[in-house]
Amino acid sequence: MIVLSVPEALLAKEVGHQGLTELRVVSSMHERKAIMSDLSETFIAMPGGFGTFEEFCEVVTWSQLGIQSKPCALLNVAGYYDPLLQLFDHAVREGFLREENRKLALEDRDAMSLLEKMLEFKPIPAEKWIWKVEG
Repeated sequence: MIVLSVPEALLAKEVGHQGLTELRVVSSMHERKAIMSDLSETFIAMPGGFGTFEEFCEVVTWSQLGIQSKPCALLNVAGYYDPLLQLFDHAVREGFLREENRKLALEDRDAMSLLEKMLEFKPIPAEKWIWKVEG
């Protein structure tokens, strides 16, 4: 089943895909993302732009916060996401991202290998994600 939700404002600007099982027209991007989250068993981002980056980072953040526990993955076609993955690793080194949360963003250049990683994914329990300052 292939379901797409699209905000009304974008429907006039984009060509609707004809091979869909269902097209849901919604009032906002927030409503679109909520529907996509409810209907999805996993999240896979293929190469894209700001919208793709934002949506992927949002679902990974939801995983970090324990709002959802579905696998979140980047299909790293021809190394497209290498700079983003390097940024995630840099955030770990700089102390802005915990290593266990970095592992929430699965990635592979090969689609079948990525699917295997997603099938093996075990969500981490969301504990405190903000460090306490001792003092």
